[in-house]
Amino acid sequence: MATKHERILLHIESLPVGNKISVRQIAKQLDVSEGTAYRAIKESENQGLVSTIERVGTIRIEKKKKENFERLTFAEVVSIVDGQVVGGRAGLHKTLNKFVIGAMKLEAMMRYTEAGNLLIVGNRTRAHEQALQAGAAVLITGGFDAHERTKKLADDLELPVISTSYDSFTVATMINRAIYDQLIKKEIVLVEDILIPFENAYYLTMKDTIDQWSKLNKETAHSRFPVLDQASMKVIGMVTSKDIIGRNSQEAIDRVMTRSPLTVSGKTSVASAAHIMIWEGIELLPVVNEQHRLEGVISRQDVLKALQMIQRQPQIGETIDDLVFKELTVEKDADKPYRFQVTPQMTNQLGAISYGVFTSLITEAANRTLKDFKRSDLVIENITIYFIKPMQMESTIEICPRLLDVGRKFGKVDVEVFSEGNLVGKAMMMCQLLDR
Repeated sequence: MATKHERILLHIESLPVGNKISVRQIAKQLDVSEGTAYRAIKESENQGLVSTIERVGTIRIEKKKKENFERLTFAEVVSIVDGQVVGGRAGLHKTLNKFVIGAMKLEAMMRYTEAGNLLIVGNRTRAHEQALQAGAAVLITGGFDAHERTKKLADDLELPVISTSYDSFTVATMINRAIYDQLIKKEIVLVEDILIPFENAYYLTMKDTIDQWSKLNKETAHSRFPVLDQASMKVIGMVTSKDIIGRNSQEAIDRVMTRSPLTVSGKTSVASAAHIMIWEGIELLPVVNEQHRLEGVISRQDVLKALQMIQRQPQIGETIDDLVFKELTVEKDADKPYRFQVTPQMTNQLGAISYGVFTSLITEAANRTLKDFKRSDLVIENITIYFIKPMQMESTIEICPRLLDVGRKFGKVDVEVFSEGNLVGKAMMMCQLLDR
């Protein structure tokens, strides 16, 4: 039987796109407390089912697919530019294809404005109306309001008209930044992207016997299965081949299983899941929702494939680390150190290299050295910087990583940093190695 929280989520999911939602309304319709309704609405917002907009309220939106990260809905634009919706609220859930800055004559502006666009323009009423008639939404800059006729047209066509106090250049910059941030997020693979879903996963219930484990083992060639409570489908244990050795085939699974096993959620990053699996020596992790019900499973093999896939993908959005690593060079000779020039944007308020950039540099140099030696993926376990001197802007520094110890599961690297022949930094890094 579904909980109150789950009933509310199902109810919100069944509402038509564009429908306005309130805590009081949900509480009254489903006979629940306002606190329960509020928590469920927040959860549905996290799931991308609704969006809360200042001065508008919470509305049901179309859940976007993950591969469509580079696009934004008009509701998200309102939030980005701190805008106010003055018309066409029913269309806030729609997705914009591109935005056009209206800094030209009306006829030229309309040649670039198409259905699904967002026209960014000042208080030009004719431009507002013609853009709406062309199927585009309108973002009015400078804090101006729209004409009443424009508002009515926007409501009829279900195309948003948004007003913001920012100027056109600032608005375009803010929207571009939001899209860029989403592109960076696209590169971060989550557990939900690679999991074996519930309908394809194999599991046992606490009422099953070891005999059922043996049958599943023969059928799938797997030896690890989550154990569920049959009534609630919640994960309560994990059973492996080690647990059933020497046991009677008719013995109940709940007597041999490991209780309260480690689990992850769909929103956990694959890198975090890899760290858990390597550190704890786990080959299979159950993926659960907030109610601890099974959503699927991930295996160590799935995680390693995903990590290798990430490394082969072209970088779409550059992070700060990407910008730092671009400046890190090394000559073909393996004995030569890594070189890095301290550029102005890599410095702190004193004109010396920032501590964050310094940490990124020694981490990347140590990473590359370990990967060249071991040819395996790795997860950083510990970094200790125990000596650092200021490295001035536009100076060239040399980073010399040295392998101290490399085993089957762990690697240890000592890093020395020099500037103009003088020692300016020392660090130690420990890593867990992931066999491919």
